[in-house]
Amino acid sequence: MRGSDQLAYYARQGPFTDPEEYASLFDGLPTDVPALCRVVQGLVIHFLWAKAYGVTVPDVRRREMEIRPVSRKLEHLVAGDSRPLGIARDAHVRMLGTCRDFSVMLCGMLRHHGMPARVRCGFATYFQADHYEDHWVVQYWHPVERRWVMVDAQLDALQRDQLRVDFDTADLPEGRFLPAGRAWQMCRDGKADPEKFGILGMSGRWFVRGNVVRDLLALNKLEVSPWDTWRLATKDDNALTDAHLVLCDRIAAVTQGDDVNLTEIRAIYDTVEDVHLPPWLR
Repeated sequence: MRGSDQLAYYARQGPFTDPEEYASLFDGLPTDVPALCRVVQGLVIHFLWAKAYGVTVPDVRRREMEIRPVSRKLEHLVAGDSRPLGIARDAHVRMLGTCRDFSVMLCGMLRHHGMPARVRCGFATYFQADHYEDHWVVQYWHPVERRWVMVDAQLDALQRDQLRVDFDTADLPEGRFLPAGRAWQMCRDGKADPEKFGILGMSGRWFVRGNVVRDLLALNKLEVSPWDTWRLATKDDNALTDAHLVLCDRIAAVTQGDDVNLTEIRAIYDTVEDVHLPPWLR
Protein backbone atom coordinates (compact mmCIF):
# COMPACT_ATOMS: atom_id res chain seq x y z
CA MET A 1 0.00 0.00 0.00
CA ARG A 2 1.81 3.10 -1.23
CA GLY A 3 1.10 6.44 -2.87
CA SER A 4 -2.49 7.63 -2.84
CA ASP A 5 -3.73 4.51 -1.04
CA GLN A 6 -1.34 5.13 1.86
CA LEU A 7 -2.33 8.80 2.06
CA ALA A 8 -6.01 7.87 2.11
CA TYR A 9 -5.32 5.36 4.89
CA TYR A 10 -3.62 7.94 7.11
CA ALA A 11 -6.24 10.60 6.38
CA ARG A 12 -8.84 8.45 8.15
CA GLN A 13 -9.16 8.26 11.91
CA GLY A 14 -8.06 5.25 13.92
CA PRO A 15 -9.66 3.99 17.14
CA PHE A 16 -7.40 6.10 19.38
CA THR A 17 -7.46 9.37 17.38
CA ASP A 18 -11.16 9.41 16.50
CA PRO A 19 -13.00 12.20 18.40
CA GLU A 20 -16.27 10.29 17.86
CA GLU A 21 -19.21 12.20 19.37
CA TYR A 22 -16.95 15.18 20.11
CA ALA A 23 -15.90 15.67 16.46
CA SER A 24 -17.70 19.02 16.23
CA LEU A 25 -15.18 20.44 18.72
CA PHE A 26 -12.56 20.21 15.97
CA ASP A 27 -14.66 22.01 13.34
CA GLY A 28 -13.69 25.57 14.25
CA LEU A 29 -9.99 24.94 14.78
CA PRO A 30 -7.30 26.35 12.47
CA THR A 31 -5.88 24.13 9.77
CA ASP A 32 -2.24 25.25 9.77
CA VAL A 33 -0.01 22.96 11.82
CA PRO A 34 1.83 25.46 14.09
CA ALA A 35 -1.52 26.93 15.16
CA LEU A 36 -2.91 23.46 15.89
CA CYS A 37 0.17 22.70 17.99
CA ARG A 38 -0.57 25.80 20.06
CA VAL A 39 -4.15 24.59 20.53
CA VAL A 40 -2.93 21.21 21.80
CA GLN A 41 -0.42 22.89 24.10
CA GLY A 42 -3.29 24.89 25.61
CA LEU A 43 -5.15 21.66 26.44
CA VAL A 44 -2.45 19.24 27.65
CA ILE A 45 0.44 19.56 30.10
CA HIS A 46 3.30 17.06 30.25
CA PHE A 47 3.57 15.51 33.70
CA LEU A 48 7.38 15.86 33.71
CA TRP A 49 7.16 19.57 32.87
CA ALA A 50 4.36 20.50 35.27
CA LYS A 51 6.67 22.19 37.81
CA ALA A 52 8.08 24.45 35.11
CA TYR A 53 4.56 25.92 34.81
CA GLY A 54 4.11 26.20 38.56
CA VAL A 55 1.80 23.18 38.71
CA THR A 56 1.93 20.58 41.47
CA VAL A 57 0.44 17.26 40.41
CA PRO A 58 -1.25 15.14 43.12
CA ASP A 59 -1.09 11.39 42.66
CA VAL A 60 -4.81 11.16 41.98
CA ARG A 61 -4.39 13.22 38.79
CA ARG A 62 -2.03 10.65 37.27
CA ARG A 63 -5.13 8.68 36.31
CA GLU A 64 -5.62 11.22 33.53
CA MET A 65 -2.65 9.69 31.73
CA GLU A 66 -4.52 6.38 31.55
CA ILE A 67 -7.15 7.93 29.27
CA ARG A 68 -5.94 6.75 25.86
CA PRO A 69 -8.53 7.61 23.16
CA VAL A 70 -8.92 11.21 21.98
CA SER A 71 -12.68 10.91 22.36
CA ARG A 72 -12.40 10.22 26.07
CA LYS A 73 -9.75 12.92 26.47
CA LEU A 74 -12.19 15.40 24.96
CA GLU A 75 -14.90 14.14 27.27
CA HIS A 76 -12.61 14.83 30.23
CA LEU A 77 -11.63 18.29 28.96
CA VAL A 78 -15.20 19.37 28.23
CA ALA A 79 -16.35 18.22 31.66
CA GLY A 80 -13.86 20.61 33.23
CA ASP A 81 -14.22 23.50 30.76
CA SER A 82 -16.88 23.70 28.06
CA ARG A 83 -15.31 26.61 26.16
CA PRO A 84 -14.04 26.07 22.59
CA LEU A 85 -10.80 24.11 22.37
CA GLY A 86 -9.02 27.05 20.78
CA ILE A 87 -9.12 28.88 24.12
CA ALA A 88 -6.02 27.86 26.07
CA ARG A 89 -6.73 26.48 29.53
CA ASP A 90 -4.83 27.65 32.58
CA ALA A 91 -1.84 25.38 33.15
CA HIS A 92 -3.35 24.08 36.40
CA VAL A 93 -6.39 22.63 34.64
CA ARG A 94 -4.84 21.31 31.45
CA MET A 95 -5.08 17.57 31.03
CA LEU A 96 -2.10 15.66 32.34
CA GLY A 97 -0.30 13.65 29.69
CA THR A 98 2.90 12.58 27.95
CA CYS A 99 4.39 13.32 24.54
CA ARG A 100 2.17 10.55 23.20
CA ASP A 101 -0.95 12.45 24.30
CA PHE A 102 0.12 15.67 22.56
CA SER A 103 0.76 13.61 19.43
CA VAL A 104 -2.52 11.68 19.30
CA MET A 105 -4.48 14.88 19.87
CA LEU A 106 -2.72 16.69 17.02
CA CYS A 107 -3.03 13.62 14.78
CA GLY A 108 -6.76 13.46 15.45
CA MET A 109 -7.16 17.14 14.57
CA LEU A 110 -5.21 16.76 11.32
CA ARG A 111 -7.14 13.67 10.26
CA HIS A 112 -10.40 15.46 11.09
CA HIS A 113 -9.43 18.05 8.47
CA GLY A 114 -8.68 15.26 5.98
CA MET A 115 -4.92 15.64 6.23
CA PRO A 116 -2.88 12.40 6.13
CA ALA A 117 -1.14 12.13 9.50
CA ARG A 118 0.41 9.46 11.68
CA VAL A 119 2.00 9.22 15.11
CA ARG A 120 5.60 8.00 15.40
CA CYS A 121 7.30 6.46 18.42
CA GLY A 122 11.07 6.71 18.80
CA PHE A 123 13.77 8.88 20.31
CA ALA A 124 14.63 12.59 20.27
CA THR A 125 18.12 14.05 20.50
CA TYR A 126 17.19 17.52 21.81
CA PHE A 127 16.28 16.83 25.44
CA GLN A 128 19.70 15.82 26.78
CA ALA A 129 23.20 15.93 25.35
CA ASP A 130 24.55 12.56 24.19
CA HIS A 131 21.22 10.89 24.95
CA TYR A 132 18.28 9.59 22.91
CA GLU A 133 15.11 10.45 24.84
CA ASP A 134 11.99 8.31 24.53
CA HIS A 135 9.57 10.49 22.56
CA TRP A 136 6.52 10.57 20.28
CA VAL A 137 5.89 12.97 17.39
CA VAL A 138 3.53 13.39 14.42
CA GLN A 139 4.16 13.19 10.70
CA TYR A 140 1.78 14.82 8.23
CA TRP A 141 1.85 14.79 4.44
CA HIS A 142 2.72 18.12 2.79
CA PRO A 143 0.95 17.97 -0.60
CA VAL A 144 2.89 20.82 -2.19
CA GLU A 145 6.35 19.67 -1.11
CA ARG A 146 5.30 16.02 -1.43
CA ARG A 147 6.97 14.86 1.75
CA TRP A 148 6.19 13.75 5.28
CA VAL A 149 6.83 16.61 7.72
CA MET A 150 7.74 15.70 11.30
CA VAL A 151 6.18 17.79 14.09
CA ASP A 152 6.78 17.93 17.85
CA ALA A 153 3.42 19.03 19.25
CA GLN A 154 4.66 19.14 22.85
CA LEU A 155 7.36 21.83 22.76
CA ASP A 156 5.84 25.26 23.41
CA ALA A 157 7.80 28.50 23.84
CA LEU A 158 8.73 27.75 27.45
CA GLN A 159 10.13 24.31 26.66
CA ARG A 160 11.92 25.47 23.53
CA ASP A 161 13.58 28.21 25.55
CA GLN A 162 14.66 25.92 28.40
CA LEU A 163 15.95 23.29 25.96
CA ARG A 164 17.61 25.97 23.80
CA VAL A 165 15.92 24.63 20.71
CA ASP A 166 17.15 26.54 17.66
CA PHE A 167 15.16 24.73 14.96
CA ASP A 168 11.57 24.61 13.78
CA THR A 169 9.66 22.10 15.93
CA ALA A 170 6.84 22.13 13.34
CA ASP A 171 9.31 20.79 10.77
CA LEU A 172 11.99 18.80 12.60
CA PRO A 173 15.34 18.64 10.80
CA GLU A 174 16.72 15.25 9.80
CA GLY A 175 18.24 13.36 12.73
CA ARG A 176 16.53 15.30 15.53
CA PHE A 177 14.01 12.48 15.94
CA LEU A 178 14.78 8.84 15.22
CA PRO A 179 11.92 6.44 14.53
CA ALA A 180 12.37 3.43 16.80
CA GLY A 181 13.27 1.16 13.87
CA ARG A 182 16.20 3.37 12.97
CA ALA A 183 17.37 3.42 16.59
CA TRP A 184 17.15 -0.38 16.72
CA GLN A 185 19.19 -0.72 13.55
CA MET A 186 21.84 1.69 14.89
CA CYS A 187 22.17 -0.42 18.02
CA ARG A 188 22.28 -3.67 16.05
CA ASP A 189 25.00 -2.28 13.77
CA GLY A 190 27.10 -1.10 16.73
CA LYS A 191 26.69 2.55 15.74
CA ALA A 192 24.98 3.50 19.01
CA ASP A 193 24.95 2.33 22.63
CA PRO A 194 21.52 0.93 23.63
CA GLU A 195 22.05 2.27 27.15
CA LYS A 196 21.78 5.81 25.77
CA PHE A 197 18.18 5.20 24.65
CA GLY A 198 15.43 5.61 27.26
CA ILE A 199 13.87 7.87 29.87
CA LEU A 200 13.58 8.24 33.66
CA GLY A 201 16.52 5.94 34.33
CA MET A 202 15.15 3.20 32.09
CA SER A 203 17.29 2.34 29.08
CA GLY A 204 18.79 -0.47 27.05
CA ARG A 205 18.01 -2.83 24.24
CA TRP A 206 14.73 -3.90 25.81
CA PHE A 207 13.58 -0.26 25.82
CA VAL A 208 14.43 0.24 22.14
CA ARG A 209 12.70 -3.05 21.32
CA GLY A 210 9.51 -1.90 23.05
CA ASN A 211 9.43 1.30 21.02
CA VAL A 212 9.97 -0.66 17.80
CA VAL A 213 6.72 -2.49 18.53
CA ARG A 214 4.90 0.70 19.57
CA ASP A 215 5.96 2.45 16.37
CA LEU A 216 4.72 -0.51 14.32
CA LEU A 217 1.38 -0.27 16.10
CA ALA A 218 1.20 3.50 15.64
CA LEU A 219 1.77 3.04 11.91
CA ASN A 220 -1.20 0.65 12.04
CA LYS A 221 -3.17 3.50 13.68
CA LEU A 222 -3.00 1.84 17.11
CA GLU A 223 -1.26 4.49 19.23
CA VAL A 224 -0.92 2.68 22.55
CA SER A 225 0.37 4.28 25.76
CA PRO A 226 4.13 4.39 26.50
CA TRP A 227 3.32 2.46 29.68
CA ASP A 228 1.60 -0.47 27.94
CA THR A 229 3.76 -3.60 27.93
CA TRP A 230 3.14 -7.10 26.56
CA ARG A 231 5.04 -9.87 24.79
CA LEU A 232 7.78 -8.15 22.76
CA ALA A 233 7.27 -4.91 24.68
CA THR A 234 8.65 -6.19 28.00
CA LYS A 235 11.67 -5.50 30.20
CA ASP A 236 12.96 -9.06 30.05
CA ASP A 237 15.89 -9.30 27.63
CA ASN A 238 16.49 -12.88 28.72
CA ALA A 239 13.22 -13.87 27.06
CA LEU A 240 14.38 -12.45 23.72
CA THR A 241 15.02 -15.35 21.32
CA ASP A 242 16.83 -15.33 17.99
CA ALA A 243 13.40 -15.36 16.35
CA HIS A 244 12.48 -12.20 18.26
CA LEU A 245 15.66 -10.49 17.06
CA VAL A 246 14.83 -11.42 13.48
CA LEU A 247 11.30 -10.07 13.94
CA CYS A 248 12.59 -6.75 15.34
CA ASP A 249 15.02 -6.52 12.43
CA ARG A 250 12.13 -7.13 10.05
CA ILE A 251 10.00 -4.41 11.68
CA ALA A 252 12.92 -1.97 11.72
CA ALA A 253 13.57 -2.50 8.03
CA VAL A 254 10.07 -1.32 7.05
CA THR A 255 9.52 1.42 9.66
CA GLN A 256 12.80 3.31 10.02
CA GLY A 257 12.29 5.81 7.19
CA ASP A 258 9.60 8.20 6.00
CA ASP A 259 8.73 5.99 3.01
CA VAL A 260 7.39 3.18 5.16
CA ASN A 261 6.19 -0.06 3.59
CA LEU A 262 2.60 0.01 4.78
CA THR A 263 1.70 -3.28 3.11
CA GLU A 264 4.41 -5.07 5.10
CA ILE A 265 3.57 -3.10 8.25
CA ARG A 266 -0.05 -4.24 7.98
CA ALA A 267 1.01 -7.81 7.22
CA ILE A 268 3.26 -8.02 10.28
CA TYR A 269 0.50 -6.84 12.58
CA ASP A 270 -2.07 -9.13 11.00
CA THR A 271 0.07 -12.29 11.11
CA VAL A 272 2.51 -12.02 14.04
CA GLU A 273 0.85 -12.78 17.37
CA ASP A 274 3.69 -11.33 19.46
CA VAL A 275 2.83 -7.79 18.35
CA HIS A 276 -0.95 -8.08 18.76
CA LEU A 277 -2.63 -5.87 21.30
CA PRO A 278 -3.68 -7.69 24.46
CA PRO A 279 -7.46 -8.05 24.90
CA TRP A 280 -7.61 -5.37 27.61
CA LEU A 281 -6.22 -2.80 25.15
CA ARG A 282 -8.48 -3.65 22.23
